[in-house]
Amino acid sequence: RLPLRPAALRRRDAALHGLHLPRRRAPHHLPPRARLALPQPAAVRPPAPRNGRRQRHGRATVWRHAYKGGVWQPCISNNTYGLPEPNGYIYVEANGGLNQQRTSICNAVAVAGFLNATLVIPNFHYHSIWRDPSKFSDIYDQDHFVQRLKNDVRVVDKVPGFIMERFSNNLSNVYNFKIKAWSPIQYYKDVVLPKLIEERLIRISPFANRLSVDAPPAVQRLRCLANFEALKFSKPITALSDTLISRMREKSVENNGKYVAVHLRFEEDMVAFSCCVFDGGDEEKKELDEARERGWRGKFTRPGRVIRPGAIRMNGKCPLTPLEVGLMLRGMGFSNKTSIYLASGRIYKAEKNMAPLLEMFPLLQTKETLASDEELAPFKNFSSRMAAIDYSVCVHSEVFVTTQGGNFPHFLLGHRRYLYGGHSKTIKPDKRRLAILFDSPRIGWKSLKRQLLNMRSHSDAKGIQMKRANESVYTFPSPDCMCHPNKSERPKPIQAR
Repeated sequence: RLPLRPAALRRRDAALHGLHLPRRRAPHHLPPRARLALPQPAAVRPPAPRNGRRQRHGRATVWRHAYKGGVWQPCISNNTYGLPEPNGYIYVEANGGLNQQRTSICNAVAVAGFLNATLVIPNFHYHSIWRDPSKFSDIYDQDHFVQRLKNDVRVVDKVPGFIMERFSNNLSNVYNFKIKAWSPIQYYKDVVLPKLIEERLIRISPFANRLSVDAPPAVQRLRCLANFEALKFSKPITALSDTLISRMREKSVENNGKYVAVHLRFEEDMVAFSCCVFDGGDEEKKELDEARERGWRGKFTRPGRVIRPGAIRMNGKCPLTPLEVGLMLRGMGFSNKTSIYLASGRIYKAEKNMAPLLEMFPLLQTKETLASDEELAPFKNFSSRMAAIDYSVCVHSEVFVTTQGGNFPHFLLGHRRYLYGGHSKTIKPDKRRLAILFDSPRIGWKSLKRQLLNMRSHSDAKGIQMKRANESVYTFPSPDCMCHPNKSERPKPIQAR
């Protein structure tokens, strides 16, 4: 990646805030980003509204395209057929971070329901990156989970003793299925079910993306039920989240309590994994090489592997820096009076990298600034619980901005669609296009802003999106989990007996 020089950073920040620094002609040997034309302060304003009245902070015109098909609503039917005697118990180990574990839980519910099995509360695998020893009940309301599923899937917190005696009370003696990623539900019926009936208890580990995204309506219904209805965060997480949401609304009183949530993936592990080059020179390279070796020993240094940071950036795979996020939002029409909630882990070199974003958006808040040390203390050393707090505050924002992809925004988009009539109100920038714009040596602020406003308009035009083949029901709940109010058709629950 071509580095942006400190002088250019200072000039751009100054211009954004109405200051003027002397500008010298950049030597021709400097990389293009060092010669990037700077925005003029007068251009950094919310876009003019079409109805002649001033609209504040660029939000009022973002979602003006109404969906012609009308508003959708949740319509997950309840099972009224009763549950037959179960075929056995399924024990799964969920791996990854908060939302990868969520995938495991919901898929496990779907598989257990389809096979008429009793699901044991999933065990969370400890990961060297997230380093969170939290159990299911630390993150989710386990009683609600069991109660909400009781008519569809039996759920227990542990395997009964009389079953464990068959395996000498040792789970390692239980038959463990190694299932290929994205296996169809028919595989579970043909291969897993006979073994389940024979053994009465089976393990599936690891169990994240072990079920194909496309499945019969009855399986999708169980996924919807688990994700949108049964999984609720634990009472301590919910209580603090509600407090932070209330405080964000109070700080956004000038905007009728509405705020923008931004998911910023610029933690050290994400920066290191991306293999992108930022502005830290040799010191940065040494730090990130060490981080890659700690987290993914040998993955990036194996013989024959060639890493091309420039190509990675042009393919839109580099995480956006806080500075780039700030420039993008200002160019899209969000003023410095916009209330922003920043969802993130520990930002890489936060003191240096966050400074320009905070100058552009002084009303920016995080869970650390909204909550006291005492309020955060029970959650602070648990990455999944902290992510759950971010998730909850983002769900209730007026607009959600995703900058890097991953499980967090995919689940959040679906959850927001489920809660808000099928519309996610999300800005998902074209990062390939952003790389070209930010690296252009001659682009001016007016031209950059025009391109960014056009990028924002694409989020507006998409409106309600329906799930297509090979897309996740967790991201696109319509039409599997939602329907029109005037339609009463519901998929009937079926099971593989």
